[in-house]
This record gives sequence, C-alpha cells and structure tokens, in this order.
Amino acid sequence: MKKYTRIFQGTAFSSKSPKEIQILKEHLFCINANGMIERIVAPEDADYQPLLDTYQGGENFHRLADGQYFLPGFVDLHVHAPQWAQAGTALDIPLYDWLNTYTFPIESKFSDLNFAKNVYQDVVSTLLANGTTTALYFATVHKEASLLLAEICAEKGQRGLVGKVVMDHLEQTPDYYRDADTQTALADTEEFILAVKELAMRTKQGVYPVVTPRFIPSCTDDALKGLGELAAKHDTYVQSHCSESDWEHRYVQNRFNKNDAFALHDFGLLRDKSVMAHCNFLDDYDAELFAETGTAVCHCPISNAYFANSVIPIAHLHAKGVEIGLGSDISGGFSPSLFDNARQAVISSRMLEDGVNTALPAEERGVPNSRITINEAFYFATAGGGESVSLPIGRIAENYAWDVQIIDTTIETAKLPLYNANEDLQDIFQKIMYLVRPENIREVWVQGEKVHSRM
Repeated sequence: MKKYTRIFQGTAFSSKSPKEIQILKEHLFCINANGMIERIVAPEDADYQPLLDTYQGGENFHRLADGQYFLPGFVDLHVHAPQWAQAGTALDIPLYDWLNTYTFPIESKFSDLNFAKNVYQDVVSTLLANGTTTALYFATVHKEASLLLAEICAEKGQRGLVGKVVMDHLEQTPDYYRDADTQTALADTEEFILAVKELAMRTKQGVYPVVTPRFIPSCTDDALKGLGELAAKHDTYVQSHCSESDWEHRYVQNRFNKNDAFALHDFGLLRDKSVMAHCNFLDDYDAELFAETGTAVCHCPISNAYFANSVIPIAHLHAKGVEIGLGSDISGGFSPSLFDNARQAVISSRMLEDGVNTALPAEERGVPNSRITINEAFYFATAGGGESVSLPIGRIAENYAWDVQIIDTTIETAKLPLYNANEDLQDIFQKIMYLVRPENIREVWVQGEKVHSRM
C-alpha cells in the first residue's frame, strides 16, 4: 500500500463548476510529502477500509469531529498589506482624498522596518485566521520592507504573491512617498524580483514576486514600459488597479485617449499572469482583451461599495470568458474575511439586477441577469482565485495543494443553526458561507502544513 504523509477523513465542499458545489461526504484525503492531494478515496471505493485500517489511530491520521467540515483555503487576490494599519478608518471620503490624507502617509512609514514587521506579521496572521491561504499583496515603494513581507509569508506558511509598489509620477504622488526616480524604481523592482525568487527556492508553499505599478496615474510612461519589460524578462505576475472609479477611469482616458485595459496592454502589462483589481468600468472591448490575454479581474465588493462609484457587472464579465477572483482590498475594504466579501458580492449583484432608484419603473430599474449565487461567490474566492494565478490551489481535488480550512459549526459562541441530524449538505454549505465567523475556523492548512489553529 502507498505511503502517505497524512490522511484526513471528513466531509468537504469544493467547486465542481462556477455554479455547482461538489460534496465529498466522509472521503479520505491522502496527502503526499509535497503537501499535494495525491488521492481522494470515497467510502464505496475498495481500498477505503484498508486505508482506514492502516492509518487510523496514527499521528498522521486526522478525522474531523462531528459538525466539522473542510473548505478550500481562500485565495485573496487584492490586499494592501501596509493598509492593515488604517483598516476601518476614513471610508466616508472620496478615493483621491482617502489616498492623500490617510493612505500615502501610512505607507510612507514602512521605510521603518520595525514598524513594517509589526504590521506585516499581524496582517499575515489575521488573514490566515480568516481562512486565506494565498494572498496577492501590494506592499509599498520600499524594497527592503517589501522583501520583509515575502519573508514573513514564507515564515508563517502563507502562500504570498508580493509586489514592491512603483510610484514615480511627480504630479500624481506626494513628495514624501514615491520612488526616487524611474531608474531607481525599475532597478529596485528587478532586485526585489530576484530576491523573492531566491527565497522561493526554500519555501514549501511558494512565494512569488509581482510586478506592481500602483495604478496608471502614479506611474510615468517610462516606468510602465519598463515594468512590462521586467514582467516578460522574469516571467512574473503583474498586478495593478484598473478602471476603478470615475476619477481614475477619466484620468486614464484623458492621458491616453483609451481605457485602462488597452493602455496597460500597450505597456505589456496584460498577460496570463496578470490580475487587475476592481475593473468596474470595463466595457465589452476591454473584457474581450482580458479574456484574450488571460488577465483576471479581482472583484472587491466591499471596497467597491465605498470607492468605485458603481457596481461591477461581474456576471456579465464572467460570461464573456474573463477569469474572476475575489479580493478583500484591505483597507478600502474593511474586512479581512473573504466570507464577508463573498456575501457582499452576492448582495451587490442582487442590487445591480433589481436596481436602486425607486423613481423608475421596476422593469427599468436594474440590469437584467446580473445576480450571482453564493455558489458562484464561493467559486470566485477559491477555484476562480486559483485559476486567476494559474496555480493548483482553490479546490479540494487530486493534484491540488492541501490548502484547507476546517470549519467547526458547533463553537459555543458561534454555533450555526443546525438542528436536523439529517440536514441536507447543500443547506449546511450555504449556512457555512453566510454565517461563519473567524472563531468557526478551527484549523488552517497550507501545502499540507498546519499554519493556524484555534483552541
């Protein structure tokens, strides 16, 4: 019989398709030394009982208790790690003012590595405790602090995709917080890429460098061109903001006489490893370009409610073949939980479909076919996120990483209303997605290693 590093037994929920949930009831999940799911064995399979007989009672056998379930770890495609220090503040002012009054002053403090270490350790631990096993991070313009964030991800066991932010445009960035000049920004970015790639060689779950122009307004043409060349040279991920708000969308149109998508593409920044946050104002031509280049959209539903001046037609973009993932957008989004963001994604889509202006007749009030279900929101937070970064994550399936969260529905302070011993598992899944709080997340595993547990 094949030797496995660990075997888990229990019921798991995973995405079968964007709209369908796969339920793996009382299956065995066989994990190899690389932290990958090598086999999934159903109770009716011939070797189910022999595997149980061999492994049950051993230290490397883990059986879920009654009321516990496996979910895939969440993939958060848009986190401003330094903004954890300001989370929950100033969400009532316009984006431009928010950036200049709160965000840039906070981010400028990350030249102090002690300050950076405190914030970055907290944000990585907080996201793990909320079930986020993979995070795509914006850091700051500071090369050393950005590398520190990647090192903290490696140390704490989170799969981190980390970008040193580039901001070199003298008219659109404050004098106290920007890259020294374009050449320095590009040189620091390349040094950062090489350092993270070296770190990745000794990190089981993987850490990855990300080319990160903050957004078009903060960067010169030369910086955008140079970053596109670096992404191609080193085959890295790319992340930025795209067509987020009225102000940002109009700025790019005035500067380039085209939308963000085509401007970014001209600089070589739309590629299969690109993830663009927000994208509320994408038109159909933009969406087709995203689908053609393999560029993913990161939907940030809570943040969008505060700063995007619109509701993104996420169902329409997905139907156009665009890859979609979910992001918290700390701290434009106040919550570090993708549970909260999945819920808001459903709420926002319903409001877009039904409309909000009661002065209009019902048939004119909303945008038809805009709603998504909680199943789809779950897909975006898991499998969709994995597909967006082209990694074998986000599903509980063979040949995927054992990135899971163990949900305990029986926690005394956060019990889920499950009173029927034979309650339908689809209903249990929906209750988990709508009602789970951080204290329900009993354990989190990344690449076969336990990285968080709640006593």
